[in-house]
Amino acid sequence: MSEVVELLAGHRLVPVVVVDRADRGVALAEALSAGGLPSAEVTLRTPAALEVIAAMAALPGFVVGAGTVVRPEQVEQALAAGARYVVSPGYSAAVDAECRRLDVVLIPGIATATELQTALDAGREVVKLFPAAPVGGAAMVAALSGPFASARFVPTGGIGARDLPDYLRLPTVLAVGGTWLAPRDAVDAGDFERVTDNTRAAVALVEEHR
Repeated sequence: MSEVVELLAGHRLVPVVVVDRADRGVALAEALSAGGLPSAEVTLRTPAALEVIAAMAALPGFVVGAGTVVRPEQVEQALAAGARYVVSPGYSAAVDAECRRLDVVLIPGIATATELQTALDAGREVVKLFPAAPVGGAAMVAALSGPFASARFVPTGGIGARDLPDYLRLPTVLAVGGTWLAPRDAVDAGDFERVTDNTRAAVALVEEHR
């Protein structure tokens, strides 16, 4: 595994954040770190996203990924901002090719067995099950793990704190992604204590399931 994948596997959690204001980046990274999780996936869904990646990546020891990458040109933009890995909501051969050209980890999204097989055929064994809850949740991960034993999953989408144990029990789950750790409304309001509390509670659950 790459260094980034090992880090995600070690934490078993990926905060997925949507940030509207660039000036929230540093405080958000500090809040997640205070909760025991020096990592986040910043989705490219807002005009401020690249600035947020740059701000968070500047914090020593903090690892940032770029999410919602759907076009090849976004890969280079994310890397220039300081992203260490790329996450896409689906599998794109063009995004995959750009990640290989720039030698960056890609975690492509899949929602079906066919999409998973496409990703595996392309050499991508770590995939994002998305949107996890609507397509079957932990039961879907377990079902796909049978015929595709080499796959490792980062389920994301519709997952909350109460669902976390169901995923953590599955050995093929590399890490669990979710917005509940740093909800958009909390970040917008500057309620970083809530982010730290959510993160600390999730980290404690991970430790219980090791």
